[in-house]
Amino acid sequence: MTCASRVIGHSRKLRNVSALLRQENALFVRWTSNSSHTVSSKRDDALRVRHHGYVPAEKQCYSKSVNDGMMSSPAMLKSSMHWMMAKKLGNPPALLLQTNRTNVYLKRGFSSDSGLPPHQEIGMPSLSPTMTEGNIARWLKKEGDKMSPGEVLCEVETDKATVEMECMEEGYLAKIIKGDGSKEIKVGEVIAITVEDEEDIEKFKDYSPSASVDKVPADKSEPSAPKKEVIEESPKAPEPKVSQPSLVASEDRVFASPIARKMAEDNKVPLSNIKGTGPDGLIVKADIEDYLASGRMEVAASASKQKVATAPDLDYTDIPHSQIRKITASRLLFSKQTIPHYYLTVDTCVDKLMDLRTQLNSLQESLGGKRISVNDLVIKAAALALRKVPQCNGSWTDDYIRQYHNVNINVAVQTDNGLYVPVIRDADKKGLSKISEEVKHMAQKAKENSLKPEDYEGGTFTVSNLGGPFGIKQFCAIINPPQAGILAVGSAEKRVVPGSSPGDYNFASFMSVTLSCDHRVIDGAIGAEWLKAFKGYIENPESMLL
Repeated sequence: MTCASRVIGHSRKLRNVSALLRQENALFVRWTSNSSHTVSSKRDDALRVRHHGYVPAEKQCYSKSVNDGMMSSPAMLKSSMHWMMAKKLGNPPALLLQTNRTNVYLKRGFSSDSGLPPHQEIGMPSLSPTMTEGNIARWLKKEGDKMSPGEVLCEVETDKATVEMECMEEGYLAKIIKGDGSKEIKVGEVIAITVEDEEDIEKFKDYSPSASVDKVPADKSEPSAPKKEVIEESPKAPEPKVSQPSLVASEDRVFASPIARKMAEDNKVPLSNIKGTGPDGLIVKADIEDYLASGRMEVAASASKQKVATAPDLDYTDIPHSQIRKITASRLLFSKQTIPHYYLTVDTCVDKLMDLRTQLNSLQESLGGKRISVNDLVIKAAALALRKVPQCNGSWTDDYIRQYHNVNINVAVQTDNGLYVPVIRDADKKGLSKISEEVKHMAQKAKENSLKPEDYEGGTFTVSNLGGPFGIKQFCAIINPPQAGILAVGSAEKRVVPGSSPGDYNFASFMSVTLSCDHRVIDGAIGAEWLKAFKGYIENPESMLL
């Protein structure tokens, strides 16, 4: 009886094991799902959960919104639960701190069996909406330097400009993973390691992020490799009974459908060279088409080999693509492939415009201001024309046409690094002296490669002038998406025009301008109306001052 009672007692305890486990899990679930707790109570609960063995780290991490400056309960709970569950599995999550137009990727590290102290991995930030990768121009902090929030850590070359990356937290720069001049770094890829204590810097001298980051994906991908091989081999199984047995059984007799034979005769293709994929090795139309396509590819490949063979005889230099060159190429290609362009050209008499410019510049010089260029007057006239014909100040979307109430003019600026388009905001509301000052300032920043995202984002229309600087008479510009129009400005030239009386001739200066329109947004008549308004401002420039 004594032994039986002991067995029964032990069995009752074993039955309570599952209840105890459910109680432990319930404690964790209750804490993570209760959104009414205060921040202090969450920290106390976190300490209790840590006591149960869920989070053996010394710090809690919360998802912060830099814009709000406050901690939000749902984000805090979600981030904390994700953090603790990931730490339980040995894989701490990556944090995403978002500032104005900037995503900085941080990943908190924990001390492990390798002896590494707590640290933080800094990823390549997303410094513009279209940025997928970037380059490190130079580091302003060195390994071992102390960092404070707001200090510039390094300069990053984005797809459009060079932007300063600021520190988010206090600490020390322990290791620079991507040094000066590193190129094509994907957004989120680790570029540096920071620590909180200065004595921990030496422990990261030989640190490599690939050892810890790439280890888990490699383990996951290995077991799936044999499955892919099986899948690829299964369609190839019926190949032997399609072609080879039929050829042997038929003693070199080739079976083909009538249309396949006709195509082979027309293209002078020997049927014996084609492997049939039809029933019992029958050659069908698709086999002839595939053979012809492969034949053309072979001809093209042989032609390319001949070109490569002659390349060593040429003297050339391979210039690596810059980030601005890459994004310019992709955006212009996207524009020409997806936007239905059409072009409208008009000649405008600029005699009165040049006279007004002379008067304004003499006034500017007396007041110590900067000289006004013809391009400044063109920008002002384009902005006023957009305000007069607002249908041209819009962009296309799949569901609607967005018509902008702000008139922001992008100005194309050519530099040694590439083409930049800084923006002049609310150009229709600014005076000529203000526009001239901003254009010169933005052009200088573009040449110094120091434009920030707010300097070129938010434009609604673009002006490109190749006339004044380069003497181009007339050209057609490519629309800068998502905008619906761009104005190409040519040079002014003297022309003979009829006078007031018969046989009387005068000289006048005319400037050719071409408007490139997105036909989805701007109909032909609307584009012509805009050009009429623009021409009116150019030929009667005093109206721009009213």
